[in-house]
Formats: sequence, structure tokens, C-alpha cells
Amino acid sequence: MKYSKIIATGSYLPEKILTNKDLEQLVETNDEWIFERTGIRQRRIVAAGEKTSDMAYQAALNALAMAQMDASEIDLIIVATSTPDAIFPSTSCIVQNKLGIKTKGTFDVQAACTGFIYALTTADCYIRSGMAKTALVIGADSMSRIVDYNDRGTCILFGDGAGAAILQASDEPGVLGCDIRADGAYNSILTCDGHLYNGEIQGNPYISMDGQAVFKFAVRSLTAVAKELAKKIGVDLADVNWVIPHQANIRILEATAKLLGTDMKHVVTTVEEHGNTSAASIPLAFDCAVRDGRIQRGDLLLLEGVGAGFSWGASFIKY
Repeated sequence: MKYSKIIATGSYLPEKILTNKDLEQLVETNDEWIFERTGIRQRRIVAAGEKTSDMAYQAALNALAMAQMDASEIDLIIVATSTPDAIFPSTSCIVQNKLGIKTKGTFDVQAACTGFIYALTTADCYIRSGMAKTALVIGADSMSRIVDYNDRGTCILFGDGAGAAILQASDEPGVLGCDIRADGAYNSILTCDGHLYNGEIQGNPYISMDGQAVFKFAVRSLTAVAKELAKKIGVDLADVNWVIPHQANIRILEATAKLLGTDMKHVVTTVEEHGNTSAASIPLAFDCAVRDGRIQRGDLLLLEGVGAGFSWGASFIKY
């Protein structure tokens, strides 16, 4: 039986740093209030002219360097993003062109903050079925482009960045199992419904969120999907070395860890430095923990995310 295995990770963060102190100059808030409620101290912001595809491309290059692989060996690219360069072509096609390669397929997936889990699940299916041998999976978002910096409920949360993983067919288990879910009945609690219609913007082009509703839904859904998937594939949660969650808010991370019976010392957190980078947050945190030596080959990992839609999902990985 063929498995897909993660052979390398990569990430990229823009140079500009927006601190909580900086936000004090833009909106009625303060560093202590933000940190206490979110665990965030700062976030990165794309430069003028810097696009989502630029960040995705840099994350891809870093993953390729770790794998010591030429880009021409990739035969599938999937980019998870809510902030594409354009309505079309897909951001994945733009990344493919920047890499200077041809692939069997390339496409974007849009599942908001759960995007990387959706993309990883899709790549795993492609490899297991024999439709691809080597897949480049990227989560990248320029959230600052859709944030209203007059709205203190949302502008404190989001940042920009990209993370990538390279999956390859293997005879040894890698991705042990994935589960993705969605329930459109909750579509109104986290939205950005602005869109072009006859050349004009209709709807709200900025993020709108019911924070309390999102918190409750996130904790409940993340806990349930992780427990159900673990039971389905025969994994003991006590054996998990590292949980790598979507970096939404430290309170969500702590509440979910408690319900899973996981000590926070086994949870990879980057939210303090990065904020919520949406589809980029899981691969960004993954790459950080690989490069600083926390995650080692053979470790059992739980990746989980939740986002607008509402969408959510989890994956167990033998790294």
C-alpha cells in the first residue's frame, strides 16, 4: 500500500512587523488587553506590491531546499488561500510559473483557516491513488488586505505569511489519516462577503466576526474531530508528541488542549509572534518546530484547524 509522507517543510514571513503598540496608534486598544485575550504580541504585514503568490513561492523554495530537491520533481501543486492574487488564474498556477516548472495539475482550495488541512488531505488522496508522486502543498494568506484597521475586534488578530510542505509517495506510513468537515449553517459567524459585481464592490470587503460564537464552535469542533479521527485510525492521543493547531487565539489553543488531555508544552504555538495567518498558520508553525529541533523524525503529530464556512479538520502524521 502506498502512503504519502512529508519529506520537507518551508515557510516565509514578510519583513514588516506590526506590534500591539503600533495598533494602539490606529484603534482604541492596548498591548496588555490584546495579549491577555489573544496571546498575540505582533504580526507580519506584506509589503506594498507583495502578493500572496510571492510568499507562497518563497515558502516553496525553502521547502525544496530542505528536501534537497529540484522543483521539476513536483507533479502536483495545491495552494490553500482566502486571499488569492486574482479571481483567476489560480494562485497555484502563478506559483508554478514562478518555480519555472510544468506539473500534472495545480489548483487552489478555499476553506479559510482550515485550508491547509483540506489541501493536505487532497494531496494525500492524490498520492495514495497513484495520481501523483510528489506534491507541494502551500498555505498562504495576505490577511492584512481584508482587515479593517478601525475594527479592534478583528485587526488585532490577523497577520500575513506562508507555509509549505512537500509530500511524496512512500512505502512507510506518513499521513496516517485525515478528516475534513464543514457546516454551512454557521456561515454568518465569520465572513468576508465583499465581491465584484459589474465592476463594483458589493458586500463588506473586510472580515466580520462574532468572536464568542467562533470560540465556542472552534473548541467544540476541534476536540470532536481529533477524538473521532484518533478512534477511527487506532491512534492513542496520549502517544501524540506534538499538536500543531491553527493559530487562531491562545485561548482556543488552551481550551482545546485541555479537552484533548494534552499539556500545552506539547502544543506548538507561534500565535504570539505571527498572529492568525489563516491557511498559513499550521504549516508555518510546523516548519518553525521542525527547524528549531522540537519535531524529530518518527514523532507522531496531530494537525488541526477550524475556519470560516464553517470548516474544520484534523490529520495524524508520522513525521
